[in-house]
Amino acid sequence: MAKIKGTIVVDIERCKGCNVCVVNCPTQAIALNRDVNAKGYNYLYMEKPDECIGCANCAVVCPDSCITVYRQKL
Repeated sequence: MAKIKGTIVVDIERCKGCNVCVVNCPTQAIALNRDVNAKGYNYLYMEKPDECIGCANCAVVCPDSCITVYRQKL
């Protein structure tokens, strides 16, 4: 079975730092950045990019639809 590598793209300006995606990540690959966006919210970033499995849990639970998940077979 092929191994899947995932990555995400976050719309930083739409992210309000609600942390729902971080809690639902099974591999703890994502976290909230210490920096803030233009609205003053901490935004999502990939803390451990090599850990992402492309499950898309983060995108499914995001209330603002600001996460896009990409998958790649290795």
